[in-house]
Amino acid sequence: MPKAVILSASRTAGGKFGGQFSKLSATDLGAAALKEALTRSGASADAVEEVIMGNGWQAGVGANPARNAMFKAGIDQSVPAFTVNIRCGSGLRTVMLAADRIRLGDASTILAGGMESATNTPYILRDARWGFRMGEKKSEDVLHADGFICPLAGRLMGEITEDVVIPEFSISRQEQDEFAYYSHMKAVDAIEKGLFKEEIVPVVIKDRKKGEIVLDTDEIPRKDTSIESLSKLPVIFKKDGTITAGSSSALCDAGSAVMVAGDEWAKAEGLKPIAEILSYSAAAVDAEHFPIAPVKAMDIALKKAGMTMDDMELIEINEAFAAQVIACHRKMPFDMDRLNVHGGAIALGHPIGASGAKILTTLLYALRQQGKSVGMASACIGGGQGVAMIVKLV
Repeated sequence: MPKAVILSASRTAGGKFGGQFSKLSATDLGAAALKEALTRSGASADAVEEVIMGNGWQAGVGANPARNAMFKAGIDQSVPAFTVNIRCGSGLRTVMLAADRIRLGDASTILAGGMESATNTPYILRDARWGFRMGEKKSEDVLHADGFICPLAGRLMGEITEDVVIPEFSISRQEQDEFAYYSHMKAVDAIEKGLFKEEIVPVVIKDRKKGEIVLDTDEIPRKDTSIESLSKLPVIFKKDGTITAGSSSALCDAGSAVMVAGDEWAKAEGLKPIAEILSYSAAAVDAEHFPIAPVKAMDIALKKAGMTMDDMELIEINEAFAAQVIACHRKMPFDMDRLNVHGGAIALGHPIGASGAKILTTLLYALRQQGKSVGMASACIGGGQGVAMIVKLV
């Protein structure tokens, strides 16, 4: 069976909600990442056999946005493309699907990744198509309806975390604030040291007054934050709760992409992979325990690889909420010094459909920068699912 290897990985910087990427669509950001991943891989555009892209908030983005992103990236229209939407796990699931085809010998090269523009997600007016008979009708925010609410539990995912996971794992407000603070500090440190420069593809936008502007730096991390300031933020889900905006992931606009190929094909083409995909898993639990679903996915991936958490030199767990990652650590203990070493979604943003491929990209570059070899990327998914992937540098 062919081995699935990663030839390249790229991501755009993370744009804050209403920030530097506000004039760009999700497919614009996805295209930038796809084009760069293809360039970095050393493969020709003719070699691409399929494009798979994740996208979470699809309302108004256009039919099959993966196809549009592929077209904008300059990839020939003879190449098929499809879109994956499993919310926060979409970007990692696309890489898993690509690896499936590679391992089956059904394809040799696939571009996978994700894209999101929270900024450009619209409001909707339900029932307007057939007319309103009487009374007031309100518009509805798709960010809220298709992002923050768990359709299985029928309530906000933050409320679920407050009511179920935080009491179950005895997680304090102070722990969450401290976790959020260190997420920002690690991200700021990585930016100041230029550690993200290799993985980020600069995006150029045109401004009528300023001309061309190059956007190549994550916009969300805050150098001026402190545990004291975080501790003063109001709670947002329950009057007597502990989760604040500061201990939650930040809305984000971004794109990410990974070139997956067969090892023998890469060798024949004279291309050097950066990593081998050792194992991966998609798992599910009851919806009200979605924050700890990554634990199940990670456990399955580890068993498939014949490894333990001790073998994972670096670990990326997407930071939906500080409490969510803390709960995963309580459930599956590991050395926290190995976790999200350059910060996570609380500081860097959570571009729903892109996050999985984004954290995988960061993991790959961090492993190389630190002289390490094996790592795992994982994410929880609203509705009670989780995804995980183990990679090894080659």
